[in-house]
Amino acid sequence: MRICFNRASVTFHGFSRRKSNAKSRLPARVSLFFLKFIGWLVARTPEPLLRVLAVVLGDGIFFLLPRRRRLVLSNLHHAFPEKPAAWHRAIGRESCRRLIETGLLSLATPYLDADRYRKIISASPALLATHELQRTAPAATLICSPHLAYWEAQTAQPLVVPGSFPEFGIIFRPLDNPAANSFVKESRERFGMKLLSRKEGFAEALKILRRAGFVGVLFDQNAGVQGALTTLFGRVCSTTELPGLMAEKFDARVYGIFPRRLGFWRVEISVELIPGPRTSDAVTIGLNRWLETLLRSDDNLCASWLWAHDRWRNQDIPEKRFRLEAKRNLLATDLAARGLARLPRRTRIFIRLPNWLGDVVMALPLLRALRISRPDAEFTLLARPQFLPLLESWQIADSLLALPPRGAGYFFHFWKLRSEYPDVWLLFTNSIRGDLEAWLSGCRQRFGLVRADKSRPLLSHAFRVPADFDERTHHQTELWGNFLRHFGLNARPDRSPLLPPSALPRTPSAPVALICGSENNPEKRWPVAHWRALIEALPTERFVLLGTPHDQPITVAVAAGFDPARVENFAGKTSLADFAVRLRSCRLLVTNDTGGMHLANALGVPLIALFGPTNPLRTGPIFAAPTNILQPPACTPTGGAALADLAPVTVVATVRELLTAPTTH
Repeated sequence: MRICFNRASVTFHGFSRRKSNAKSRLPARVSLFFLKFIGWLVARTPEPLLRVLAVVLGDGIFFLLPRRRRLVLSNLHHAFPEKPAAWHRAIGRESCRRLIETGLLSLATPYLDADRYRKIISASPALLATHELQRTAPAATLICSPHLAYWEAQTAQPLVVPGSFPEFGIIFRPLDNPAANSFVKESRERFGMKLLSRKEGFAEALKILRRAGFVGVLFDQNAGVQGALTTLFGRVCSTTELPGLMAEKFDARVYGIFPRRLGFWRVEISVELIPGPRTSDAVTIGLNRWLETLLRSDDNLCASWLWAHDRWRNQDIPEKRFRLEAKRNLLATDLAARGLARLPRRTRIFIRLPNWLGDVVMALPLLRALRISRPDAEFTLLARPQFLPLLESWQIADSLLALPPRGAGYFFHFWKLRSEYPDVWLLFTNSIRGDLEAWLSGCRQRFGLVRADKSRPLLSHAFRVPADFDERTHHQTELWGNFLRHFGLNARPDRSPLLPPSALPRTPSAPVALICGSENNPEKRWPVAHWRALIEALPTERFVLLGTPHDQPITVAVAAGFDPARVENFAGKTSLADFAVRLRSCRLLVTNDTGGMHLANALGVPLIALFGPTNPLRTGPIFAAPTNILQPPACTPTGGAALADLAPVTVVATVRELLTAPTTH
């Protein structure tokens, strides 16, 4: 049997998930008897001993359950990023202890008499004033409770509020097991409050409000797709709309109620009026803002919130991870109420980019789509150091992290990222090394793509390439798109170039760029003699040769004997940022299948791409810029031919056609 203290009443999972049949009834009865015995025993145990037990069990949760501890610290880190780690640990540890204190009191409640309970709870002046107002000016009133420790003690209000007590119904979620539910319900109602089962609808609660009574509601920030999208501590959550709907229907007064811990099994019940209009949207948003203020302003109350439960969990659903979804969307209203122009980016998505320039560039349309689909996300891009200036110029990321140098400390670098508490780790890589990087970071959700011939056990969520998906006839970005849509992406990839056509040169004096090398495959290179023939066939044109230091032997051979003023060799002499600047200054690029080809395409530079052994259907240019793909004669669309068979005369003709074609800006 497992006990979970995360509802308006204790949920006994030993009962709630059993089917109602002969085999399950006996264990349920035994469990109920055991539960009653434990409650009876706790009620008769001296408080000093219970205090020690709460400390031991609470610290056990914090120190011996690493996944739970990490959730606690992650929640606190995201909610209070300005606080030091020591504060997070102190509040988190105390929260776990109070969780146990609450559980012990819940178990003991049926066996505590009224006099004992009066020693446990007291009423604040604000609570007494609220009840006095109800006597003198009766009105429909909603009492809304967050998930703070000792919330069940609120059912004993009639013991500490003098005078006549108003009609007060509390909406609760019943247990599936009738016997256990009846036991819990009777123990909570014995002081005069009335528990109203959600399973039976809200008719009785509505009647109480019509009679100007009190209705208590536990409002939650993990209401799933049935809730409304709002924010809590800047993070998107799904909040219960029930209090707002009831407040609007009956023009009800709305209060937030909270137990302030004064010591072990000593609490003061207090309330605060929730200001603002009594509309559904305003109340739903107002309750979250009130809770934020409450927790920010008082460390004692902050330690009582149940940080061991994930109130932002509805955004963790893997199939919907890369979009925001709920029954209703109140984010625009929430932002307006807070005076914000856009959503705070408080969901941390770390994106491990590929190791090759071309693949990094091809990921850009998907990154743009992710930005639209998850406007609340803080994107951290992890990439090779030489790519960072380029990525910064794209203005698509909130932060950039360079991959460390290979060596003994490589993986320790990712272990240290645990203190950043990433929510999501999205991998565009396909290697075990990349998966290990993600796993070491402590990120719970690690998304990747898995092919049939490869195992990736360190991923938490994998998209398996369908057996009928022929990668030879589909572009790599299409597969990436399917992968991300499988996990919720609902925005279209944006393939527009980084620069508009008007930003590129069109004057005859602008040079033609040539990329004669290729970083990782000699077979992808057009022969040096062919490049020289191209230059010789266009004697009035000026050329610039671009490439990496590895391309220098090729570009030196191509440029040999030509006037340096007409054929300038910049291969290996530019950084990646300078490389991009050179590309933008050219009228046209003729290139092998390289990363530079994709970069030029992303910049909107018109290009002629030479494909032979490689497959343009799978890795060809994807941006909406002028592009011509040339292949050798008789080459299939999926590639496989020798690039040397592509005659210079074919390329020369295409270059002349593009250079003489009329252009419009």
